[in-house]
Amino acid sequence: MAGTPSLSFRLRRYWRFVLVLAVAFGGSEAMTRLGWMEPLENIYYDYWHQFAGKRRDALHTAVVAVDEQTLDQYKDDPLAFWQPHFARAMETLTRAGVKVIGLDYLYQVSAEDWLKKLDLPGNDSSRSYDSPFRAQLAAGNKILITQLVELSSGEGRLLLPPRDHLYLLPQGINDLGIANLNPDEDNSVRRFLPVFDPDPDKPAVGFAFQLALRAAGLDPNLRQWDIAGVKLARDALPRLIGYVGPPGSILTVSMSKLLRPDALDDPEVQLLKGRVVIIAANDRGTQDRHPSPYSRATFSKQGEQMIGGEIHANIVETILTGQYPRRLPPVAEWMYVLALVALAALLYLRLHPVDGLVAALLLGLLCLLPAWFMFLDDWLLPVARVQMALGIGFLTTLGLRLTGEERERARLKTMFGRYVSDDVVKVLTEGERPDLAGESVQVTVLFSDIRNFTSISEKLSAHEVVEMLNAYFSRTTEPILAEGGMVNKFIGDAVMAIFGSPVRHADHARRALRAAVQMAKEAEDFKQWMRERFPDRGLPEFGIGIGVHSGEAVIGDIGSVKRTEFTAIGDTVNAASRLEGVTKEMKCVLVASKACVDAAGEGVITGKQETIKVKGKDELIEALEVLGIESVHQVPGS
Repeated sequence: MAGTPSLSFRLRRYWRFVLVLAVAFGGSEAMTRLGWMEPLENIYYDYWHQFAGKRRDALHTAVVAVDEQTLDQYKDDPLAFWQPHFARAMETLTRAGVKVIGLDYLYQVSAEDWLKKLDLPGNDSSRSYDSPFRAQLAAGNKILITQLVELSSGEGRLLLPPRDHLYLLPQGINDLGIANLNPDEDNSVRRFLPVFDPDPDKPAVGFAFQLALRAAGLDPNLRQWDIAGVKLARDALPRLIGYVGPPGSILTVSMSKLLRPDALDDPEVQLLKGRVVIIAANDRGTQDRHPSPYSRATFSKQGEQMIGGEIHANIVETILTGQYPRRLPPVAEWMYVLALVALAALLYLRLHPVDGLVAALLLGLLCLLPAWFMFLDDWLLPVARVQMALGIGFLTTLGLRLTGEERERARLKTMFGRYVSDDVVKVLTEGERPDLAGESVQVTVLFSDIRNFTSISEKLSAHEVVEMLNAYFSRTTEPILAEGGMVNKFIGDAVMAIFGSPVRHADHARRALRAAVQMAKEAEDFKQWMRERFPDRGLPEFGIGIGVHSGEAVIGDIGSVKRTEFTAIGDTVNAASRLEGVTKEMKCVLVASKACVDAAGEGVITGKQETIKVKGKDELIEALEVLGIESVHQVPGS
């Protein structure tokens, strides 16, 4: 039978552990599947990028920037009429040995068509203005952009280059790519769509993906591609961009350098050989700038946005290198989260709630370390999800502490914390608990009263009476608590204490007598305090009387619906109170019943002796003056 409570306790702890683990993991899993954790995970994802800075060199891509220098050089030419300049740049790039050229500018009307509308007399520019540009398009290896827009009716529409330019493209729709970026809900671009529609007959391949396919020499009409060891299916599923670094990390050359006569001798232009080059706007006034993982504010400092051309270049670099940020397989991620939550649950169930909170915070911080180092190798470990699971686990544990067994422990602490020592409270909450509904228990009851209290209080003010009682009770209750007794109540100037309940000490009688002897000594010392505090008041000599009796009493939580009190009732209590009164008749300080002295064992030093009758009882009680108690031995089982 002795092992049954221990087994039951272990089973309860096991099931509580399982419950905490299930709620914490299940809650975080549900929130992850609902997408609630993604905004938080994105915060960590962005900061990992910012802390890492530039991660690697871009070896496959470059940007030719239409920057301030280029715009200033051709400030007299409206941008809508820049086709000849783009043609010269493309010719230089081709001669420099680039793999493929992407033009990140969309013209829906050619300059020639516009000039034709003006019908200028004596001017044949409407027939020849775009000739260099058309020649470059016809030469192939150029990708033009298209743009998906949503009309006011809600219908989607694809904006295409001028029709006469489309006819010149050697590979038709496969020389086109949709330039729309795929921002998240916070408008930051972290992912890209390889294709926007699985139908190979539609111009639905992404601009960057079309450039990567051309550079890799792959057919855009396939259902699946294998690039850099990564299989990419023709579907509209987003993939994470493996950014090489913050804005400016991709090799960028001013377009003005390509338009110089000696452009091919420029070392920067020579670096473009073998790369995918994107011609894009990069002047201060361009609207083609977008938030990226490097744009999140850090310490109130807003990060720089990235031009669309460089984002496309990062996408191409990701595809051609196969260096995608990737998540763990679902099973591996579950095991990782479960391991951390299991460790946390073990700590929560063993530690004080405050220590458990500290453990949760520490684990929440520690999970940042593996996430950071894994990110450096392009693996993404969940952070916000783990921290949420740790928080849910802590709250679940806290909830368990406030319900069921833990709520009962808290109630016992509240009920007995005022009456017994902290050690006794610990025994109550962790060991055998009293039956609050009422039980008959063998106990020892102690009553103590101040002699001549009425005479003393008449000569003191109300504040002084309270001060005296507080000072006296502070001294005389300490021996009770030290012996494991319960200070049950204060009745005016009297103290009632119980030994043997709520904690079942087998030697409760001896403990009570030891406490009573020490109380008598404290009262003797208190006389000096009274003399020093209230000199020349004519107060009677301070003294107390103590009565102690052992026997059976009914113990329980007794009172009304609104107010209850854990106390003892019965003949034993009445007898102890009567013995305290007998101290006046016997002219001594401490009187105990023979039943109490016998139960206390050897070493009790007694003096006067008298037989008394308790009101309401026919049996007589033998009262003994107790002068002291020797330290001989403890009763077995105490």
